[in-house]
Amino acid sequence: MQAVLPVTLEQAPVCLVPLELGHEEGLKAAAADGELWRLRVTSVPEPDNTRAYIENALKAQAEGHRLPFAVLHQPSGQVIGSTSYHDIVPAASRLEIGWTWYAQSHQRSAVNTTAKLLLLRHAFETLGARVVGWRTDNFNFASQRAIERLGAHKDGVIRHHAPRRDGTVRDTVMYSLLAGEWPEVKAHLLWQLSRQR
Repeated sequence: MQAVLPVTLEQAPVCLVPLELGHEEGLKAAAADGELWRLRVTSVPEPDNTRAYIENALKAQAEGHRLPFAVLHQPSGQVIGSTSYHDIVPAASRLEIGWTWYAQSHQRSAVNTTAKLLLLRHAFETLGARVVGWRTDNFNFASQRAIERLGAHKDGVIRHHAPRRDGTVRDTVMYSLLAGEWPEVKAHLLWQLSRQR
């Protein structure tokens, strides 16, 4: 698998750009659209923690195991959320997609499907990944449905796996998509997007 380096990925209605500190105010506004940080099962930063959220993402990028993006809406350029490649394992040609969230006004739109198409196409067709994974909280049913709609395979549940912001410990639901499955999933995502136009 090629090195996972900062890149801009673009297809209407979104543009994924490398996350930077200059996106702080945009991320605060996106999170405020629905007060998303109040959701117990997501990684959305509280307004006062947005800078630290970006700094932690950039630290993980410098360490080589995460590539964070700001999600911009076309053509306004408005920041509407964030997503990342993470848990990058070059020796296994594996990476995961996660830390994904969007302003409430852009949920249930073409934004997530388009962003995942861009990330998956880049992972499989440019980077040469053999597998892409996802993980989510066992109580984040909306996320589980969204991942399953992509065509990912549910691999299982890791019990008592990771702390939540409220101090409880979640079970983590794991999903994956193999390179050989990508052509069919790509065709399905393109079909979904054609229906949404």
